[in-house]
Amino acid sequence: MQIADQLRELFLQALPVVVLVFLFYLFLKSQFFGPLTRAMAERAKRTEGARKEAEAAQAAAQEKTRAYQEALRKARAEMYAELEAARRGVLDQRAATVREARARASEQVAAAKQRIAGEQAAARAELDRGLAALGENISEAILKGAR
Repeated sequence: MQIADQLRELFLQALPVVVLVFLFYLFLKSQFFGPLTRAMAERAKRTEGARKEAEAAQAAAQEKTRAYQEALRKARAEMYAELEAARRGVLDQRAATVREARARASEQVAAAKQRIAGEQAAARAELDRGLAALGENISEAILKGAR
């Protein structure tokens, strides 16, 4: 029994300390850990919100970048198409100019051939006329020299 009395006395002596520790626990829980837990929860909530906003902003930036790249690609394609059309136009114009120059040259060559053929015919006719007279002159000279 003596042990039971000692235990009861020890328990009675420890009871105020246990009550004080329990009250201190309740005080700390309500005055320190409660606000701290709420602040940490609010911080986590804000951090998560900021992270989601950052992800949304990053996704929007990626979409804008993709749209910009697509618009840039279309603009380049249009520019190259315009350049190709202008190049084809210049080449077509150059080819037309070359065809025209060849046609004029062919016409000039044909006209020159006709003129030369005309001159040749005139020269032959002149030679033919001159040949008969020359033949007569030679014949007369031979006949005069033989007499």
